[in-house]
Amino acid sequence: MSQERVFTLSNRWFTTSVAGVVAVAAVSILIGFVWLPSQHPDFTQRGLWAAICSAAGAPSSWYSGSSNVAGPAPSEVVVLPPLRRADPDVVSTGRGATLAQNCSMCHGVESAVQVTAPVLAGQHADVVYKQLRDFQSGARGNAIMQPIVSSLGDRDLHDLANYYSTLSRPVSVATAFDGDANIRKLVNQGSPMRNMAPCAACHGERDRKGAAPWLGGQSAVYLGTQLRAFASGERRNDINEQMRNVARHMTPEEIDGVAKYYAAQP
Repeated sequence: MSQERVFTLSNRWFTTSVAGVVAVAAVSILIGFVWLPSQHPDFTQRGLWAAICSAAGAPSSWYSGSSNVAGPAPSEVVVLPPLRRADPDVVSTGRGATLAQNCSMCHGVESAVQVTAPVLAGQHADVVYKQLRDFQSGARGNAIMQPIVSSLGDRDLHDLANYYSTLSRPVSVATAFDGDANIRKLVNQGSPMRNMAPCAACHGERDRKGAAPWLGGQSAVYLGTQLRAFASGERRNDINEQMRNVARHMTPEEIDGVAKYYAAQP
């Protein structure tokens, strides 16, 4: 049989083979670029086109404008420990103490542990400063915090951050953590198969990255709420989506477990 007769539409073996290859390719494209991306937690927020582009490896800047749901702008505040102000002086902490009188109702007096609001006493100054800046810019949304910080100047934010960093950290009111050993493993070793770094690599037990908060002694309710907000995309002011990438891979049980673990830490 000649080559011309083999590669012809009248040859049913040739047409069947071509049709089979096209069908397999079409099904593979639908599964890889439509169905699998649709199972991602961000699908409902970013839309089909963004999910397809993301699956294809396209930079987010190429399709960010096509998102069906407009979210707050990402944080542009990057505060690294070496770049923050030097050790606070008496004047700065004094001004911060005066400004903090408006904060104690929600954030407690010195080391008092709150339930729904974070404890600021003993928190790193660059952490407090970054979050205040993000509230001001709208990168982190909060109906209570945004009006409060809207009238504060940059020096006010630094003074508040410096003041809280000089206070003693809270004494945990939670009982010693006796939960699942897998939670301890997640905190200290992460989950490489899910591309999750250990919590301790950024949050102070093993190392500390810029603007990563100290979590020990915080309320489990508050920590769980923030992790769920990162997982759903409701909170978006993490640098380079670091927390969203971690939280969206955590199960609800892991979120609750990690929150309780840190609530029991000093």
